[in-house]
Amino acid sequence: MRSETKSTYSDLELVKRCKRRDAKAQRYLYEKESSVMLTVCRRYLADDSTAEELMLIGFMKVFEKIDQFKLSGSLQGWIRRIMVNTCLEWIRKNKALYMEVDIVDAEHEIDHLTVSDALESDDLLAMVQELPQGYRTVFNMYAIEGYTHQDISALLGISVNTSKSQLSRARKWLQAKIEDHEKYVAFKRQDNGS
Repeated sequence: MRSETKSTYSDLELVKRCKRRDAKAQRYLYEKESSVMLTVCRRYLADDSTAEELMLIGFMKVFEKIDQFKLSGSLQGWIRRIMVNTCLEWIRKNKALYMEVDIVDAEHEIDHLTVSDALESDDLLAMVQELPQGYRTVFNMYAIEGYTHQDISALLGISVNTSKSQLSRARKWLQAKIEDHEKYVAFKRQDNGS
């Protein structure tokens, strides 16, 4: 019966059933989206257990606020926004950003990262997760979620220059990690070739 239920839910029907507080539909929505949303939360928080806890809190908010979903647009996008906001609330509440302001660094944007074929998306995600909390938060919001520095400033309660500085530092940090990775790959190729 479970596979029959899964195959019959369209997003529209799923939302309608969730609005009626249908437990099976809620469970299906959770099962359908939880792995993607956990990845979203992990991009903001390096600690897996905290990321998982915030994903669960995010889903509770999804079910509480499902009546606010307008049945137009992407359901996954709407859920993602709730997850991001849940993570940002936690970061603000726990003062985990430890932002530093260096206006000079903020003025000098570096070139966009170039990633070689040897760098897998999992490797890049792992590098992003290693970023210090403030860098990671601003990088995710700007580079992945598409927020402007003004949006980030308002959402995090930091200055626009702090946002720019954190992004600049995140990019420099990631660029150094990518260069180290490329050197390692080149060394391994050389070592295997001799």
